[in-house]
Amino acid sequence: MENEKPADLLAQRKEKIEVLRSEGINPFPSGFSVPHTVAFVQNEIETLPAEDLPARVYCVAGRMMAINSFGKSAFVRFRDRSGQMQAYIRKDKVGEADYALFKRLDMGDIVGLTGSVFQTKTGEWTLLAEKVVLLCKAVRPLPEKFHGLKDPEKRYRQRYVDLIMNGDVRRIFIARSRIIQAIRQFFLQQEYLEVETPMMQPVAGGAEATPFVTHHNALDMDLYLRIAPELYLKRLVVGGFERVFEINRSFRNEGVSTQHNPEFTMIEFYQAYATYQDLMGLSEALFAFVAEQVLGTTTITYQGATIQLQGPWCRMTLVESLEKIGGVNPELLSDRQGLIDFAATRGVPLTKTGSIGKIITKLFDALVEPHLIQPTFITGYPVEVSPLSRRSEADPSITERFELFIAGFEIANGFSELNDPEDQRGRFEQQVRDRQDGNEEAHQMDEDYIEALEYGMPPTAGEGIGIDRLTMLLTDAASIREVILFPHMKPKSQ
Repeated sequence: MENEKPADLLAQRKEKIEVLRSEGINPFPSGFSVPHTVAFVQNEIETLPAEDLPARVYCVAGRMMAINSFGKSAFVRFRDRSGQMQAYIRKDKVGEADYALFKRLDMGDIVGLTGSVFQTKTGEWTLLAEKVVLLCKAVRPLPEKFHGLKDPEKRYRQRYVDLIMNGDVRRIFIARSRIIQAIRQFFLQQEYLEVETPMMQPVAGGAEATPFVTHHNALDMDLYLRIAPELYLKRLVVGGFERVFEINRSFRNEGVSTQHNPEFTMIEFYQAYATYQDLMGLSEALFAFVAEQVLGTTTITYQGATIQLQGPWCRMTLVESLEKIGGVNPELLSDRQGLIDFAATRGVPLTKTGSIGKIITKLFDALVEPHLIQPTFITGYPVEVSPLSRRSEADPSITERFELFIAGFEIANGFSELNDPEDQRGRFEQQVRDRQDGNEEAHQMDEDYIEALEYGMPPTAGEGIGIDRLTMLLTDAASIREVILFPHMKPKSQ
């Protein structure tokens, strides 16, 4: 059996299905009442007196992950959504007909089992089946190695097989679900309103990025998959929803890497009468809350590094970080050509050299960001790279903005919002000029958003947090593909 080719096994499975059908047995029956889960059974085993258990009858269902036959009996390991358990199938217990059908089943088939529990000689609690029902005949055999798939390419393309075979993968996505639930719980407790905003937008806005473009036939107009929900959420603040959040899918037509996927999940939230300083404190509280809810601790290990998520966290300006960590002489920060020359000596490629602000942030990305392992807020971003942020009243060349870095990558971006419509128009106009100069990621003009600001938006602060990256952090996943169920990939080579 071990030497048989997958194509041969597939042919055998298909032949079995045809034989079953010819005998009047449906390999894919409809429905099955499952009142119990493996976890429920195991919990009762732990809590009820041992002498009461043989009288209890359970009905469970799951996928058979291993079959060990002995002629007139067999041990089966099966798994449902809650866990894995062993069952003992005996011919004299289930009857000759059911046992004959069971003997024709394969690993990977889904069955229903009814029976009581007993302890084997090794002390393992096992379901003694009184009835076995075929619920789904698996046409394709599972991978040979019971411990799971190893080829990342196949794991990502066939996530359904990955989930069947790899317990660690299942745990990652269960954790992801719990992370999102904890985030939602935190903001609801803070009196935020959860909202939904358009995923197809007439103007791509909210960040500097290349959008995906689609076309609406009935309206005969191009639309953009949103790169961020920011401008719509701030319209809601204008409308009087003073605390809003959205857990959203956003789309950016950019490269794929260990930290980037064209389709990704964020939470964005906005709070009236708050500043970026307030949101830094809120972020510390949020991350500690989520870690406690999901992991039971705020001290985590990520790729070998111990990280403390309990605040307060380090706060440093962009200029300070470049000097202290990046080794940049502060005198260079006002010398455009000097910065270009410095970047060349450090091997930092520059594709956008139109402004000092863009050069500075590129140097930061290369020389500072990888070294920010413990949670660190970087503040003081230049105006030219922050088109939606409020200017600092102390230094109008920078904005009231922060980015949060943990484990060497950006995980959040927040700022005091620009609510002066004339200032916002001027920023958009500069972005339009940048687009004309070849920067395809520059922000488009959004007249409707400016009109919304003219109705008056209260002083507001907003923030976006990457949920995929947060999940990476809390599950110790090295790649974003490990925390996205179906990551985007190139087509299979023919």
